[in-house]
Amino acid sequence: MLNHKNLLLIALGATLGGLIATGGSALAERDAGELNTIPFEGLKTFSEVYGRIRQDYVEPVPDNKLLEDAIRGMLSGLDPHSAYLDQEQYNELKVGTTGQFGGLGIEVGMENGFVKVISPIDDTPAQKAGIKAGDLIIRLDDKPVKGMSLNDAVKIMRGEPGSEIVLTVVREGLEQPLKIKIIRDVIKVKSIKSRTLEEGYGYLRITSFQSKTGDNMLDAINELKKNGDLKGLVLDLRNNPGGVLNAAVAVSDAFLEDGLVVYTDGRIEDAKMKFNATPGDILKGAPIVVLINAGSASASEIVAGALQDHKRAIIMGEKTFGKGSVQTILPTSNGGAVKLTTARYYTPSGRSIQAEGITPDVPISKVKLEAATQSEFGPIKEADLTNHLSNDKSHKKGDAKSEDKAEEALAVQDYPLNEALNLLKGINIMRQSK
Repeated sequence: MLNHKNLLLIALGATLGGLIATGGSALAERDAGELNTIPFEGLKTFSEVYGRIRQDYVEPVPDNKLLEDAIRGMLSGLDPHSAYLDQEQYNELKVGTTGQFGGLGIEVGMENGFVKVISPIDDTPAQKAGIKAGDLIIRLDDKPVKGMSLNDAVKIMRGEPGSEIVLTVVREGLEQPLKIKIIRDVIKVKSIKSRTLEEGYGYLRITSFQSKTGDNMLDAINELKKNGDLKGLVLDLRNNPGGVLNAAVAVSDAFLEDGLVVYTDGRIEDAKMKFNATPGDILKGAPIVVLINAGSASASEIVAGALQDHKRAIIMGEKTFGKGSVQTILPTSNGGAVKLTTARYYTPSGRSIQAEGITPDVPISKVKLEAATQSEFGPIKEADLTNHLSNDKSHKKGDAKSEDKAEEALAVQDYPLNEALNLLKGINIMRQSK
């Protein structure tokens, strides 16, 4: 008769087979010999622990929960960005890339068992309530975060629009934790904001990279150009947590005539990709200043790195977050998905962004970014996250007019933006004097 340990090994074998089949052609190309290296001694230990929990734990736990938790733990132990998504979480992820989802409006990661804010998203309840990049969330209402998985914490932060949650946060420089009340809302992220700074000089802010960001950016620039070609553009990527890779490529391509935009490299063939620019520069060579800070991550680092390597823009601000890894979404047979880190990003010159970030050409640090975020950023970076992927060095609502006036008033206080505009003017003076 089969005991529970043998049954578990059979179940695990079936599960592994299902996951391998789900991975598609990329996994099929792997050497079949690798499958023979499965550590059965480790699976035996897993089976023993599983059996002890089923037999001795103070309360009965459903088998599917134990197995799902084991999968979550296996993925979370790899790096901060690999995760298991159940069906609900997978659906939320797909909705999020289109620019509308429910919740508070913050990009978060896990650090030392607590939730750490990578970046609050513009014009969301979290940003308006005063959440700042670098905040460490230690309680969600009355529930301690310590011991929760990131997925569990995110699930608690999501909820019905109009409902309230109190976040207890530890902030660098403050002796006492802060209690911040936030009213949940449907998060509708407008990825592009633009306006004219002065005659001939445009400002374009990308808050996140969504599936339509590239097209929306072109529309915004054409609107800025309706009275004539631009003399210069400030591209604001501060506090931008990233998003869709293809959107980052489209944004970079808009300003480049040709050449490599970004490439990725990993263990499987499907992880080895190159993205090249197509002919045509929408600004016809007009100078660009890209604003970045410690909250600029992932796709925003791809854009900054591409424009910097091609000497197409001057990068100004703070060193970026340093998330240079690629996550591939692999759907599973139960309607969920595995979000797995499968590759690293590299800039056109071969620099790996991972845990290093993009260093600005013109550094500006410890400044208040009031126009874009109304917050002062802490020093959290990818390299600070537990189990972060190492750097591989082997590769080279209201009245629209009133809102506009409010933004213009804030811009006066935005020191980096003013410096970027002055730099653009200086470049044009130098060009005219030649």
